[in-house]
Amino acid sequence: MNSDMADENEAGTSTLLYASAHQLFADSEAAARDMVSRPVNGEDSLAFMANLLESDTPEEAINFGAYLLPKRKAVWWGHECLRGLNHLLVEQDLAMLQLAENWVREPDEARRVQALTQASAVRNETPGVWIAYAAGWSGGSMATPDLPPVPPPPYLTPRAVSAGILGALAKVDLGHRATTLGVFVRMGIDLARR
Repeated sequence: MNSDMADENEAGTSTLLYASAHQLFADSEAAARDMVSRPVNGEDSLAFMANLLESDTPEEAINFGAYLLPKRKAVWWGHECLRGLNHLLVEQDLAMLQLAENWVREPDEARRVQALTQASAVRNETPGVWIAYAAGWSGGSMATPDLPPVPPPPYLTPRAVSAGILGALAKVDLGHRATTLGVFVRMGIDLARR
């Protein structure tokens, strides 16, 4: 990830959207609907994400991280998780990951539209397609340029990132799945700290 992605906020401090996990659930009805687990009052977001790995629903750490990270970082996280499983991906995934990477590196409207358009054109929504959708739904309009703009709901990017990561995780041999999930969650936590 290049240096301009390391700091997405204007203040130049933490890139976490929410310092406490409780804040995230209070502000995002979608996150609250998408997850069963809840933090104890005042629990730090990154501690909550790490603790989810030890819960009855460890996959929720992916859902939580996707909502916690700013959209650009969330897309990059999904990209990097899938790149770690390159051997399990199909050519379509690799092409879609390249579109997402192009947008992350230079998040202009043309790259966002290209990711959305190409993801929408495929029939099979593989993990890489979901990551391309995440980039495409990060802003702008969901409609084609000839139609009035339709802003994507803010929950679409986190849900697409989560679908991509968890879809790829499902391809991992059952004996290695928990370890891989732990690696993914630690990657998300490390990215959140940058």
